[in-house]
Amino acid sequence: MPDTNAPLPAWLDGANAVLEPMTPQAVLAWAVDRHGERIALASAFGAEDMVLIDMLARLGRPFRLFYLDTDVLFPETYALVERVVERYGVRPERVRPLLTLDEQARQYGDALWAREPDRCCALRKVEPLGRALSGLEAWITGIRRDQTPQRRTARRLEWDGAHGLYKFNPLAPWRSQEVWDYIRANDVPYNPLHDAGYPSIGCTHCTRPVAPGEDPRAGRWSGFDKTECGLHVPLAGR
Repeated sequence: MPDTNAPLPAWLDGANAVLEPMTPQAVLAWAVDRHGERIALASAFGAEDMVLIDMLARLGRPFRLFYLDTDVLFPETYALVERVVERYGVRPERVRPLLTLDEQARQYGDALWAREPDRCCALRKVEPLGRALSGLEAWITGIRRDQTPQRRTARRLEWDGAHGLYKFNPLAPWRSQEVWDYIRANDVPYNPLHDAGYPSIGCTHCTRPVAPGEDPRAGRWSGFDKTECGLHVPLAGR
């Protein structure tokens, strides 16, 4: 059924006409001005997310930040969470799956990620995201249009019909080079795995280094016809 709270497409088009030429910092300010404590950044602490954390911190006002702890993130990712706390003084909200890894194994069998990665992602990422977004008016992501074919049509502002709230993609028009230029120019902390051949970093069991010439997302769910975990599905009402 259609979401009756969804904004009119014409309103979204008008808002995007205003937002599209803005800098990411201006988009973030626009979003925070309108939603205050009812907006949060969803972070996996990748390069894009670190840029957004730095930009939000420079706005000089409190902001909410959460992450999905699947219990199988890389040690380098957990260490980066602590660096974010030290550098920016923000305490990321940790959202965990309803099932522990042992409970998941008892219910679905060992190493579910190696057999049914979609189901594993649904249990350890998609369901926790729904809980994290509950009660919010909007969320912020690090999506860029050139990351995957599914993201090519991403807009600065979308209506997330799956969760019934607005979704901001401040970095949508940026390319990877712009992300890294910002990181270097502003001495933004980042995951050292990026320097070891991991352009995209997820869970330990489903992420590998990418060889020269490979697609940047080739290291995610290698061996499966899968490039998305399910958090960013096609949206209605664009």
